[in-house]
Amino acid sequence: MSRRYLTVDVFTDRRFGGNPLGVVFDADGLDTDQMQAIAREFNYSETTFLLPPRDGGHTATLRIFTPAREVPFAGHPNIGAALAVAWEGELFGREIGDEIVFDEKAGLVRIAITRENGQAVSAELTAPEPYRTGGEIGRDFVARCAGLSPDDIAVDRHKPVVASVGLPFTFAELRDSSALERAKIGPVETFKALPANAHDLMIYVRTGEGQARARMFGPLDAVPEDPATGSACAALMGLTAHLDPAENGEVTLSIRQGVEMGRPSRIEARAEKKDGAVTAVRVAGGAVAVMEGKLLA
Repeated sequence: MSRRYLTVDVFTDRRFGGNPLGVVFDADGLDTDQMQAIAREFNYSETTFLLPPRDGGHTATLRIFTPAREVPFAGHPNIGAALAVAWEGELFGREIGDEIVFDEKAGLVRIAITRENGQAVSAELTAPEPYRTGGEIGRDFVARCAGLSPDDIAVDRHKPVVASVGLPFTFAELRDSSALERAKIGPVETFKALPANAHDLMIYVRTGEGQARARMFGPLDAVPEDPATGSACAALMGLTAHLDPAENGEVTLSIRQGVEMGRPSRIEARAEKKDGAVTAVRVAGGAVAVMEGKLLA
């Protein structure tokens, strides 16, 4: 049988920017091996598959695959799939409104749609898990992963650390934008020694109040570099809010990614704090449709 697909560029307002995503409609009947093979065929950092919801109150079950593995949650697949569904207007016999709920392996992901003149133009997801941190990682080791000197890693605010709001990453702050631009993916063997659940590395630099630039290396997921990583940006937002001295209120962060790849992306993030704890993390962005067709599988 044939199944419709749409490709979208996510966290951008123009084609051939942002992060490409494959969205496969009517994926019911595909097994895990077939989905993995299709994701390898698209060869994007992620491909999503829409299946009927397990609960009638939800929009769909969403499964997400890199070319190498299935992941429980990711940012640009949720934003891109939600906007694709909103543009459709109907899915599995139900009209699509301004709130979309995807059932994923990490839990329920709620996504708010923003419209202009009736057209969906952006989406904001709420991370499915609370912000949490893992263990710290040696500066020398992280520097080797990013092809940098240990002196390029800033440790005044935090040492390299694992953080997550649904999908763990290793994070390291750099001292300046020059270090970010000089960074290059290190030997794959170095990434194998990162924590097993956080073997993708996001490096970032603060560029102003509430602003940052970032790069993400994920060779073990067959993603040497990713132009826009919503799940990592969400975790970075959580880390930023965690480090912020404010006990209550909202902390925001505008993140630029993909610049060095020629696919500039912008991810808008915000987190809520109450009594010193991060209580919610959200990331938002737009997307544009690029290609559509039929998958003969």
